[in-house]
Parts: sequence; C-alpha cells; structure tokens
Amino acid sequence: MSLRFIDWIWQVKGSLALAPEQSGDDAFDKLAPLFRQTGTSHERTNDTLTFRKKDPAAQDKMSVFDSGVLQIEEGAAGSVLRYRLSSRILMFCFLAPLLFLGFAQLTIALNKFENPSSAESKKSAKKDVVIPMNPIDKALGAPAPEKPKKEEKGKDEKGKSPSPTPAYVFAAIFAALYVVGRILEDRLIKTLFRKSLLGS
Repeated sequence: MSLRFIDWIWQVKGSLALAPEQSGDDAFDKLAPLFRQTGTSHERTNDTLTFRKKDPAAQDKMSVFDSGVLQIEEGAAGSVLRYRLSSRILMFCFLAPLLFLGFAQLTIALNKFENPSSAESKKSAKKDVVIPMNPIDKALGAPAPEKPKKEEKGKDEKGKSPSPTPAYVFAAIFAALYVVGRILEDRLIKTLFRKSLLGS
C-alpha cells in the first residue's frame, strides 16, 4: 500500500495564496525567521525550501514538526505556497491508543486463562466436597478433615483480577490528543505562515 494513502496520519498539508505583488523570494525571506531556530537546519533550492529539526527549543513555534517541504507554485490565479510537514508526535499519538487497546485485550485474555470457567469451577467444587467422617473415627476422637483451600490465581492483594479499564482510559486520552492535535496544528501552522507572509 502506497504511503500517500496513510501519510495524512503524521503529515499536515496545505496551501496559501500569495499576495499578487509578492514574489517567491520575498515569501521565503519573510518565512526565513521560522527556520532560524535552535536545532533547525534548512536548505533552499529555487522555489523549494526543505527543513529538519533535531531537539527543537520549547519556544519554537514549529517544534511539533520534525521535517517538511515548502514550495512556491505558479497558478492561474497567481503564486501559491504549498507545504507538507511531518510530525513524529502526531504519529505517536495515533499509535498509542492501538498499543493500549492491545494491553487491554491481553489483560482480558490473561484473566480468562488464569481464572477457571464456571464449568471448571463446578467440577473443582465437586472434587473439593468433604467426605463425612466414619462413625468409628468420630467415636475414637479423630480430628475432622480440613476443608481444601481455594487457590485464587491471577488476583492482586485485594483479591481482584487485573482490570483492562486503565488501558482503555489511556487509549481514549491519546485518541483525543491525536484528534485535537491534528485539527489544531493544521490551523495553527496555516495561521503562522499567513502572519509571516503578511509581515505581522
């Protein structure tokens, strides 16, 4: 399967129309301060700018993105800035819910494996029935046999089986983070580029 069908997971793409009087050189000059941040390296070739980030500073407005390509294209209505930015953080937030859902399913499977089913419980209950004492043994004063102790496997100190609920909670949190982050970062980066191109 081609990556272009799934790259929307970790990539943010978009475009912005340049002002009629704005050239590609002028647009890149106004965007240049965004790529002069700590941990950022960039190259410009003709109408294309590529950048990479390694350990960006917290105050970097583009710290969410690890790399990207910005390109100026000439269209019928004028010049257009097109960008494609990649983010490992978005990828992590997308994969984390799947990981925690896997933990939840593993917990459920382990609970089923370690705790006997109701049919097995009935069989073991029949085996554990105490045979009544012989009257002769009773008369001789023999002690009554002790009831077998039930072993409870797969339970914690409080007597409860491990619950998959925490895994479901974390999966929901990361899923929400991904959805919010994916929508928010798309809008924020477009606003940032627009303000930079306008010089404000």
